[in-house]
Amino acid sequence: MTIDADRAPASSQRTTAVGRLHVEEWGVGDRVVLVHGSLATGAEEWEAQRPLVDEGFRLVVFDRRGYGQSAFATGEDFLVDADDIVELMGDGAHLVAHSYGGLGAMIAAARRPDITRSLTLLEAPGLVTADAAPAWQTLVDEISVLWGQDIPDEEWVVRFLTAVGSDPDQFPPEMLALAVPLVPVLRQGRPFYEAEVPFGELAAATFPKLVVSGGHSEAFDQMCASLARRIGAARAVVEGAGHEIQFTGDPINQALLSLWRSVPV
Repeated sequence: MTIDADRAPASSQRTTAVGRLHVEEWGVGDRVVLVHGSLATGAEEWEAQRPLVDEGFRLVVFDRRGYGQSAFATGEDFLVDADDIVELMGDGAHLVAHSYGGLGAMIAAARRPDITRSLTLLEAPGLVTADAAPAWQTLVDEISVLWGQDIPDEEWVVRFLTAVGSDPDQFPPEMLALAVPLVPVLRQGRPFYEAEVPFGELAAATFPKLVVSGGHSEAFDQMCASLARRIGAARAVVEGAGHEIQFTGDPINQALLSLWRSVPV
């Protein structure tokens, strides 16, 4: 990826390789690792969070394996993501993760609570019990059926995005076109519904946690409420961008700043 020199001083933006990962660092200050979801890249998903650089935070934005300029992978894997996230956290970082990226972030945080300063999950698909979230279980069943259907990638991506609450008609055509070639990375990866979320370890951890839904889906609202209870997290709803909560910009950014500033330096 190229960096637009007009958007920030050259000294505050760096592009590096960490192992087999393509990593961009925006700003200087307290480290924040931003973990993107499926069918996207890091810089693409977190563009609206750039203003947080001006609040004294260093945003570590990377492409998960199989995406963008990071190493090729047959399919995405939340267990591999967890290893990569721990490496990117250095000696301490706030974690913010969207959708599938939240699985790796939860595993990383549970594994290394000593270097996790906070954990924010934006509609990360934690598997919760059907009695606690029946609408979520219905959605999981729908997506698991879609996962195995032999249909063109162009059709599959539209149906998937619609199912999770991202309106394909609201996506810029170029963004949707970029998502189509990434469908195999998603479909051939480790499905989110196979994840074993470390609920106990996260509940026992003392760092602050925040679970956010977008107020667009009963299924996601139910799941996020149940997940927050299970891990001892605060709960928030940030409306305006469907599943892509980070696209709301200032509303979610203010929630992040409030959480991060509650953590002693």
